[in-house]
Amino acid sequence: MTERLFNLLDKSKSPFHVVLNIVEELEKKGFREIKEQDSWNLKKGKYFVKRNDTSIIAFSIGDNLDDYGFNIVAAHTDSPTFKLKPKHDCFVLDYNRLNVEPYGGALYYTFLDRPLGVAGRVITKNEKGIKTNFVDVDKDLLVIPSMPIHFNREANTGLSLNPQVDMLPLYALSNNPFIKELDVKDEILSFDLYLYPRYKAHYVLNDEAFMSPKIDDLECVYSALLAMLDSNNKNGINVCAFFDNEEVGSQTKQGAASCFLSDSLLRINKALGFDEEKYLRALSNSLMVSADNAHAVNPSHLEKYDQTNRVFMNKGIVIKYNANNSYTTDAISSGLFKVLCSRANVEYQEFTNRSDVRGGGTLGAISSSQLSILSVDMGAAQMAMHSAVETAGVRDFKDMIKVFKEFFNSSIIKTSDGYEIRSDK
Repeated sequence: MTERLFNLLDKSKSPFHVVLNIVEELEKKGFREIKEQDSWNLKKGKYFVKRNDTSIIAFSIGDNLDDYGFNIVAAHTDSPTFKLKPKHDCFVLDYNRLNVEPYGGALYYTFLDRPLGVAGRVITKNEKGIKTNFVDVDKDLLVIPSMPIHFNREANTGLSLNPQVDMLPLYALSNNPFIKELDVKDEILSFDLYLYPRYKAHYVLNDEAFMSPKIDDLECVYSALLAMLDSNNKNGINVCAFFDNEEVGSQTKQGAASCFLSDSLLRINKALGFDEEKYLRALSNSLMVSADNAHAVNPSHLEKYDQTNRVFMNKGIVIKYNANNSYTTDAISSGLFKVLCSRANVEYQEFTNRSDVRGGGTLGAISSSQLSILSVDMGAAQMAMHSAVETAGVRDFKDMIKVFKEFFNSSIIKTSDGYEIRSDK
């Protein structure tokens, strides 16, 4: 199973390619594409809908929908990197560099002195209008060279990198325009192109862990996807909602703050012949699992972590809490998720930041502005988050699949004094 993850990670050159990978896996299992611009006529079955080619919602409809709910796992397809600017060639003497800007909060120095590729989409002009082309310049094309310590004696004690000065990748040792590398025949109008580390996923630490680019958040994306493909909720609707742009705030038409998920769920309910009352009742029987990885303890800096709520790789799935609601977990959603972990025979850990350290937000809290639904924030513990190459535990990936399968094979029913979890296996 881990090798399957490695293969998917290695093909995840950009959010566009992540969605292409997801579609390929879905179609193997009989999922059928429906489009936002079309009318939806649904029945029991398996479907998916895309937005902007970087966000995708996949769902399977069960047999009995008398008291149905939505079992939702949400994760994100994007990762911190650098994006090409429209006018990107920067000729300096005999060097050609590419003019890029940061996307998200990358650890800049981890992108230095390693081979980088370019991938994304190119929009071309044809006789009917415009066409989308997905591209991957699949070779060791670029490098961002660091300055030698002879010119920066403080490099090991206080490195400061300016993204406009220090982070422009070297492309060629000549006046050689980059655009020819895209190998697109039609006239190019525009593009969304991103750098990616040329690094294959592989085992480390006596095969107990693995390293790869984009573990945050593709470990959660692919574990949820693989779990749903192997699940069968007979009394509800399973949903995987994978959004773009989480790393830059989600305030886009395809981000978690958009209406993509809420509109899709409403359209599913209507296409099945149900009214608004049925939809609102379904939301009360629903649970969203906001899946995004957590910071595992780095043994070199124990002072950065909360003294009683810190987490470790391969020691259990992480449930995340925040008093100011950066995470959506509350006592009820945490309790439900703990029961799911127990039924899946999976250990769990609990995480909060130090009280004097500001943490990040996640999809759950952002989506709640569009969809009022019970939600829990969770993930796997990993190291080197937002590095060009990250590290995570092998056992955690397998455990996430187990607990997601348990979730997708269950129904969450709201009762007069709490919730009941019914197994649909």
